[in-house]
Amino acid sequence: MNPLALIDKYYPENNELKHILLVHSRSVADKALAMAEKHPELKLDLQFVEEAALLHDIGIFKTDASDIYCFGSYPYICHGYLGADLMREEGYPRHALVCERHTGAGITLEAMDEQKLPLPHREMVPVSLEEQLVCFADKFYSKTHLDREKTVEKARKSIAKYGENGVERFDRWCKLFL
Repeated sequence: MNPLALIDKYYPENNELKHILLVHSRSVADKALAMAEKHPELKLDLQFVEEAALLHDIGIFKTDASDIYCFGSYPYICHGYLGADLMREEGYPRHALVCERHTGAGITLEAMDEQKLPLPHREMVPVSLEEQLVCFADKFYSKTHLDREKTVEKARKSIAKYGENGVERFDRWCKLFL
């Protein structure tokens, strides 16, 4: 599997959107790998972690988020499952799960219903340690400020909008991965 070839397939032009995706995804991958290397006892699949981190946001081009040069037709919250659909079509179901489950600190059915989110009605919470790690690493980087890493407190605050369960998961990940 070559994650950069897949990105090139769906982002064939060298434009600002592709630049944002590549820089953000590389930052997430580097953070995830650094945390994984601090915890050899977790026996994480490092190759998969890197691939999944590079591909976790591949669906953003289908969304409408003009501040990051996305001019698709779906709400931005849909980028995870849209990317997952792409990864499944490509034959990478394990990578698809990371795409689908990384938004916020994962999105529960309860949160979907409470917030009336336009998502397929299924649990979208990271399950495997690799899924959890990529999701956690992603919380430290935004696509609008590529040059900076968020503090733990800022990352924690950014996921609070997805509900208390997300904050609790984030706090568990701090203990597990930091």
